[in-house]
Amino acid sequence: MTRPKPIRGVPPRRLAITSLDGDGVGVGRDEGKVTFVAGALPGELVEAQVYEGTPRYDRARLLRVERASAQRVPPRCPHAGVCGGCSLQHLEVSAQLAVKQRHLEEQLWQLGKVRAERLLPPIAGPSYGYRRKARLSVRVPATRGVLVGFREYHSSYVAEMESCAVLDPRVGERILDLRALLARLQNPRCIPQIEVACSDTVAALVVRHLEALPEEDRELLAHFGRTHGLQIWLQSAGPDSLQCISEKDPEPLYYDLPECDLRLHFTPLVFTQVNASINPVLIRRALTLLDPQPGEKIADLFCGLGNFTLPIARSGAKVLGVEGERRLTNLASANAAANGLAGQVEFRCADLTQESLDEVLAGYAVQKLLIDPPRSGAIEILKGVGPNIRKLVYVSCNPDTLARDAGFLVQQLGFRLRAAGIVNMFPHTVHVESVALFER
Repeated sequence: MTRPKPIRGVPPRRLAITSLDGDGVGVGRDEGKVTFVAGALPGELVEAQVYEGTPRYDRARLLRVERASAQRVPPRCPHAGVCGGCSLQHLEVSAQLAVKQRHLEEQLWQLGKVRAERLLPPIAGPSYGYRRKARLSVRVPATRGVLVGFREYHSSYVAEMESCAVLDPRVGERILDLRALLARLQNPRCIPQIEVACSDTVAALVVRHLEALPEEDRELLAHFGRTHGLQIWLQSAGPDSLQCISEKDPEPLYYDLPECDLRLHFTPLVFTQVNASINPVLIRRALTLLDPQPGEKIADLFCGLGNFTLPIARSGAKVLGVEGERRLTNLASANAAANGLAGQVEFRCADLTQESLDEVLAGYAVQKLLIDPPRSGAIEILKGVGPNIRKLVYVSCNPDTLARDAGFLVQQLGFRLRAAGIVNMFPHTVHVESVALFER
């Protein structure tokens, strides 16, 4: 572990922690100056060592908790506090929900100058073993062998991990085995990362390599996959270079949505929601808010492989799914056909950051919108929302851009923010999914 060096001549401080910032870092004051202490919780009295000082604030390393919060819990993972994959394992899960809900409310008001008329109850699920998608870094330092895992907190170094409590156990419990495997390869330095993609029945690892792997290494990787029940894929360049080496006819990856009688297939490198338990509940909430009716025309923007599009279509509505990546629209169309919905849904490939909404929706007079944009939000495409659209459901992975866009929808376009709430898609991290309902 790399520890920040203390500022010479600055003694440790005793601080009363009053709040958490947006990164889950404890906030205290020393003679009026803000000090950020990672790992400290509101209500605690701590001893901390300053390692970074600026005119406006200091950053300090937690040395000791003198008075602990009642919401502090022992982290399950031995790497918590070092690994940057999680930052809140020391905070009880229900308290994490409260922090995230409060952050959403604060951002809506501070950035968007709007308040939700109704706060939706938080959606939560299993808090360990939930993560089915991840990117693990690989590094070969001079003194510690091969490292596989997430980066250390606020560092470019890879944490020295033996396991991961939040990853799907099929992979999270194999970190040491992966390290030992890569150490046997002729040149592990040519492997910068391993992508994790787990389906309901298959766990796949995509090994990214920057130079051709010798046949001996390919066989080692393939044998590892067969031994541990993992699909091993190689990626030498772009997505089209993907090749499964552990099986001749690899089982397809998919996830089921039983409430909608749907099965969605995907490939290892495409985007899917990381939390398989939460995703169906999020879909149910989004559809409840959207209230699709048979015969209605609805557009799903940033639709991916049809995660929301196909459940909306199953309700009887006519749906247009729009996505900027051709691989995803092709997958979405295939999923629609496989689920008997080809006549209910159409998919278009369009750059939603460049094209106007009129261009995107050409020939499709929609009455409702569902949008699930990337972290940057959807401000440009929202500028084209016309008076014919009476209802909009916004699924967001970034409360800041949701708040900005909510301000535009309410103050510029005359919508009302009827409801908003959080979805704990990423337990033990500060990241949060949110869902909001706007109506004219």
